[in-house]
Amino acid sequence: MKTRTTFLLTVAALLVLALGACVAPAAPAADSGAEEAPMDDMACAELTPVKLQLQWVTQSQFAGYFAAVDQGFYTDHCLDVTILEGAVDIVPQQVVASGQAEFGLAWVPKVLASRAEGADLVNIAQVFQRSGTLEVSWADAPVATIADMAGKKVGTWGFGNEHELFVAMRAEGIDPNNPDDVTIIQQSFDMLALLNRELDAAQAMTYNEYAQVLEAINPETGELFQPSDLVVIDFNDVGTAMLQDHVFAREAWLAEEGNEDIAVRFLAASFQGWQFCRDNFDACVQVVLDNGPTLGHSHMSWQLNEINQLIWPSPSGIGVMDQALWDQTVQVSVDGGVIAEAPSAGAFRTDLAEAALGLLEGDATGESYSPIEVELVEGGE
Repeated sequence: MKTRTTFLLTVAALLVLALGACVAPAAPAADSGAEEAPMDDMACAELTPVKLQLQWVTQSQFAGYFAAVDQGFYTDHCLDVTILEGAVDIVPQQVVASGQAEFGLAWVPKVLASRAEGADLVNIAQVFQRSGTLEVSWADAPVATIADMAGKKVGTWGFGNEHELFVAMRAEGIDPNNPDDVTIIQQSFDMLALLNRELDAAQAMTYNEYAQVLEAINPETGELFQPSDLVVIDFNDVGTAMLQDHVFAREAWLAEEGNEDIAVRFLAASFQGWQFCRDNFDACVQVVLDNGPTLGHSHMSWQLNEINQLIWPSPSGIGVMDQALWDQTVQVSVDGGVIAEAPSAGAFRTDLAEAALGLLEGDATGESYSPIEVELVEGGE
């Protein structure tokens, strides 16, 4: 893995496109004390087209990338970015590995599995700094700990989303593959099975399915369900949390002349998009709504508020990997059978993200960030 110092000493050369399509300011060398180059000094003769493959449909989970398009941040960095929506049958790793997109978004263990199978994918920016996975149950029938899952009906989506849960179960002596220990039910990507009391506990993301419960009417009160009606297991507290949304690319593509420069500029503009969504909350929600999500204003507002909490603070700067959380993710991946052994050191690199930070203005760590209060309405409208 390259160090920041080594990379930044040559980043001035990288930031002049070999084809002459862009003239971009060089990032300051490490510890140089130089002022950051303002991004609006960049002049583009033409834009370089690249594609970003999302791992799901349009929603606030990807707000920073939509904002980077809407606010012209990619254009400022001489890029013409096309965002490709995801779906159940779209695997971002396959799209990127086959050359149909330069960049992709996915959870770390999924890319580790693809890499173990031979795909030359590398994590170039760890945008989410913590896991958003929960297991949710009812306060009147609580599944308050992993140990409480013994003998219960526990939901998970599968498709690689189950590893935090299954490794935690095994640590408590519960075999998720043994129906005598626990009944694992593959739930749909909603919370209807929990709302209908068909599950004792259901998988949820802080930013999506958890809110879906709070957007539903409690038939006993005629009002929306409240957090006090629920019991939540947070895998960050359990100790099996795995790193999730990150930007990845093909190693072979990055090795081609000029492509590291493209990656640095793509990351810088994407990070600026996330800064915008942190500092301009309402405007960012509107950007998402303008791009046509399936759920409404209050749900997209809740989601952005929760997504911001997964990104900020980023102690070393947005996109820079936390080694301890990487090591934990790798260990859980091995323990869960996602991969047979730890990946090579080249599975992630921080130099590109660190160089991108040198192109940013403003707060890149979010040290003083604090979430807001979001009021949900029925159905997330």
